[in-house]
Amino acid sequence: MVYLKIKRLLDIVISLVGLVLLSPLFLILVVAIKLDSKGPVLFKQKRVGIHKSHFDILKFRTMRIDTPKDTPTHMLKNPEQYITRVGKFLRKTSLDELPQIWNILIGHMSIIGPRPALWNQYDLIAERDKYGANDVRPGLTGWAQINGRDELPIEVKAKLDGEYVKRISFLFDLKCFFGTIVSVIKSDGVIEGGTGAIEEAKNKAEAEKVLEEA
Repeated sequence: MVYLKIKRLLDIVISLVGLVLLSPLFLILVVAIKLDSKGPVLFKQKRVGIHKSHFDILKFRTMRIDTPKDTPTHMLKNPEQYITRVGKFLRKTSLDELPQIWNILIGHMSIIGPRPALWNQYDLIAERDKYGANDVRPGLTGWAQINGRDELPIEVKAKLDGEYVKRISFLFDLKCFFGTIVSVIKSDGVIEGGTGAIEEAKNKAEAEKVLEEA
C-alpha cells in the first residue's frame, strides 16, 4: 500500500520532532527515576515486531529491579508490590512509553499499530495470526488501546488489532491518535495486572447478585 510508505515517513519525521521537543521532559523523568529507586533508567524487554521478528522495546523503568523478568504484569501475583512510586505515575499517564519514540525512529515500531506482544505471549501471538495483525509494524498505541487497554481479554484484543489491519488508513490512524489522547487523560482501561480484569470483576459481581437474590 502507498499509505504504508507515507506512514513510515510520517513516523520518522514525527519521532524526530518528538525527541527534540520532549527532551526537557525526558531529563526531568530521568532524574525522578534515579532519585526514586535503584536501577537503570530504561527498561528493555524482548517484544514481537512485524512478521513476528523480535526487538528490544524501550520504556522508562517503573518496577523494582527484583521484578520477575519476561512476565506480563497481569501474570504477576500482586503486581502493585513491584511498582515504584514514580512508576505508578508514569504508568497511569503512559509516560513510561515515551522512550519508544526511539523504537519508532529506527523502524521497530510505528506510532499507530497493534501493541507489540511479549515474545512469550504465545496465546496473543496465535490469536493475532488469525487476523494478520502480526504482519504490520506494531505501534506505540492502536485501536485496541483506545477500546479497553489492560481490561481486554486476549481474544477481543486480537480481534480489534485485526480490525485495525483491515481499516488502516491516514484517517483511521488519526482517529486512533486522538482517541489515545482522550484515553490517557481519562486513564481508561488502565489496570495493574489486568487482562480482562474488569470483565471478570463484572461477572463476579453479577454472580454474587444472583446468589443474593436466590
